[in-house]
Amino acid sequence: MSSAFKDYYATLGVARDASPEDIKKAFRKLARQFHPDTATDKKSAEEKFKEINEANEVLSDPEKRQKYDQLGAHWQESAGVPPQGGWQGSPGTAGQEFHFGGTGFSDFFEQYFSGGSRYGFPDDWEAPPKSRGTGQPRRGHDIEGDLLVTLDEAMHGTMRPLSLQTRNRQTGEVETHSFQVRIPPGATSGRRIRVPEKGERGINGGPAGDLFLRVRHAAHPDFSSRDADIFHDLDIAPWEAVLGAEVVVPTLDGAIKLRIPPDTENDQSLRVRNRGLPKGKTGERGDFLVRIHIVMPKQIGDVERSLWEKLRQTSSFNPRKAPKL
Repeated sequence: MSSAFKDYYATLGVARDASPEDIKKAFRKLARQFHPDTATDKKSAEEKFKEINEANEVLSDPEKRQKYDQLGAHWQESAGVPPQGGWQGSPGTAGQEFHFGGTGFSDFFEQYFSGGSRYGFPDDWEAPPKSRGTGQPRRGHDIEGDLLVTLDEAMHGTMRPLSLQTRNRQTGEVETHSFQVRIPPGATSGRRIRVPEKGERGINGGPAGDLFLRVRHAAHPDFSSRDADIFHDLDIAPWEAVLGAEVVVPTLDGAIKLRIPPDTENDQSLRVRNRGLPKGKTGERGDFLVRIHIVMPKQIGDVERSLWEKLRQTSSFNPRKAPKL
């Protein structure tokens, strides 16, 4: 079963030679438009938001983007056959192909960019007669996959309906299993969620393997994460940096007032304690870090220009050491 090719450049509306900054801007614009928390039609927006995140996941990563570009250039020639290293199989055994539903990622992403443990074989494969109902019981393989989790889900936790389609290695029949997976509050990116006995079916009455889902935080237009800490980029005016200010900033659980101290520097981070993601069951939380970006005005009027001129004449500040002539 081959997966339909995904045109990630078309999804983000950028050219194939788009710069990383162009990709970042396109994603943020679309993510704000289709974010489920703010969209009117939440169901259609959620699907679009997943597509945007998947495209950004690949195109914003230089290694994944290079792999995707190479795949795209030879897609028709390869006729949907995964490149070397895409699917894995156990030496000397018939493979197993898995298809997830509800993880937030398409089959195309799972097949080429997930890195999960899976075992592929052709559609016309048939189980050897001697393996049907004979031999010692054997535990099924564990399965790994990726799970797209929004920061809101990571903050509050949720239940996610999933489905897993496999082909029985003894009978060759396709089987679909549907179940609920609990995403706990504080599910950090990279964390593995174990779902017992939801992996590959066992052989000859053996127990099923386990399913391991790797959490990937969905990219957010306003926030990013590292472990339990949440980051937000804030643009401020030069006079706010010099004189200080009080501004309103968003967080995952509501807006807060943030004091910008005088003499704040560009790229400086201001830390707000206990406004990040939960840390397990302890009640502790990570921090909320605001990264400051001082933005210069692109256009100024005559009055503003005269004030800048006056500042230049009266200020003794010199950011450079005068070179020796």
